[in-house]
Amino acid sequence: MEDFLKELGLIENNERIKGIIEAVLFASGDPISIKLLAEILDLNEKKVKKIIEEMVEEYSKDSRGLYLIEFNDKVQISTKPEYGEYIKRLIKPGGRQNLSQAAIETLAIIAYKQPITKMEIDEIRGVRSDRAITTLLERGLIKEGGRLETTGRPILYCTTDDFLKYFGFKNIDELPELIEFNIDYEEE
Repeated sequence: MEDFLKELGLIENNERIKGIIEAVLFASGDPISIKLLAEILDLNEKKVKKIIEEMVEEYSKDSRGLYLIEFNDKVQISTKPEYGEYIKRLIKPGGRQNLSQAAIETLAIIAYKQPITKMEIDEIRGVRSDRAITTLLERGLIKEGGRLETTGRPILYCTTDDFLKYFGFKNIDELPELIEFNIDYEEE
């Protein structure tokens, strides 16, 4: 019966659905939610998730130049990092520079302590973090996540989907465990 329905075009086969997903992700360039993909395909989310899992496995083969990134119930098509040097040959130098040590420290604090205020970040780092926060906002790795309900209503910062995508996490729960060091200094 299912084959008959497929022939009538009432049920799409998985390969065709994969092709549609691939085309939609390619055309978008930006992450698309599983929910939106399900609406576009007129399928339930569970079916779309299963098909995406199959696609992730297919794209993981060494011979493929692309892969699917999944994070926060969104999916995006991207080039594999190991082919980055070839992409760089296409794209002219002069793009973004690497993050400074201060920006990396600030980003780590925000990732593990979010939502967090600038004052709290400064206290942890022991120095002002204005420039690092500005850089991270410009790069889209952090965002303003509301305001603290206290005097002055300071801005709360948190990470973005771009942060997850950049570091290859599906969600914030995949961050490595934070190890805190307790150093006891002995007087000599």
